[in-house]
Amino acid sequence: MRKNISSGAKWEDIVGYSRAVIINNTIEVTGTVAVDADNNLVGGDSAYEQTKFVIQKIEKVLQQCGAELKHVVRTRIFVTDISRWEEYGRAHGEFFKDIKPCTTMVEISKLIAPEYLVEIEATVVID
Repeated sequence: MRKNISSGAKWEDIVGYSRAVIINNTIEVTGTVAVDADNNLVGGDSAYEQTKFVIQKIEKVLQQCGAELKHVVRTRIFVTDISRWEEYGRAHGEFFKDIKPCTTMVEISKLIAPEYLVEIEATVVID
């Protein structure tokens, strides 16, 4: 059984994606950036603040799916400046220090807009 979760963003129909997809007991959360419901950047030039907001945003969609951060088994962190890894990592650790999902942090040349410093995906399994 498959269920698509939408955020209502106009980009979902243009690009053809869902905010999250649930199949059986697995949830995949799409790449998430630090943008609020009004499409405003959150966190400015702070890698820490952007990362924190992104994880909070992921947590909200998981709640819509009947899951919690404790169910996250993997995160993928795409960053535009790996030299700031401690800022990204500190924010990630504040949410996941006891959960300890598998994670990958990869530097990429850029995200869809230059003000975005981080994009995170998550894989979630509900037991």
